[in-house]
Amino acid sequence: MSGVTIKILHGADRGRVYEEVQLPMTIGREEGNDIQLNDERVSRCHLKIQRDNDRLVLTDLDSTNGTKVNGVECQLKILRHGDLIAVGRSLMLVGSEEQIAARLAAMGTDGPTVKREMGSSDSSMRVELQGTNSPIPAEMMQVRELPNVPKDLSPGQKAQICEVLDYLQERLHRLIESAKHDDSGQDVQLQLGAWHRLLDTQAELAEMVRQITDPDWPS
Repeated sequence: MSGVTIKILHGADRGRVYEEVQLPMTIGREEGNDIQLNDERVSRCHLKIQRDNDRLVLTDLDSTNGTKVNGVECQLKILRHGDLIAVGRSLMLVGSEEQIAARLAAMGTDGPTVKREMGSSDSSMRVELQGTNSPIPAEMMQVRELPNVPKDLSPGQKAQICEVLDYLQERLHRLIESAKHDDSGQDVQLQLGAWHRLLDTQAELAEMVRQITDPDWPS
């Protein structure tokens, strides 16, 4: 099975490309990692990328300064080609040019192509979309896609996920029903109590994520 391509966009190792690194792989500051970064803010063994069926899964290995994917700090994350991984002062791009273009095509973009800007000092990858006059830097391509529903779940796991989603759907439905349009019709207003409930829901979601990514949970 093929590996994963990683390009260093920023940091002391800027410009290095690691093609088709076999999985599982680790990234860190210490020798022995599949990708060693010259970055004092990166932990000795910072993160791991492994394959789970057809998915790429990133796991932060309890690093000191954390890992961000597409600007969001995470402990556990499904990776897609074109995602950006930030650790310390280093920024990495996941996937080859062809893989990133294929992801855009799968999302319905007409005729995406990826090429190198040969005049650029770092040979940064750029994405050209049909019908646009200027190329879009791949490092700026931040796309929020609806996550896939997990497959091969047991009946109990399906019931648990449905229970969580039903709870969140009901909370959101009540908040939407309580919202009011102002006279201009341009803004939506929430009462303070509803706003607090929205903040509580966000905190509950964060706690669920923390529990799931905690290696000691359930204890």
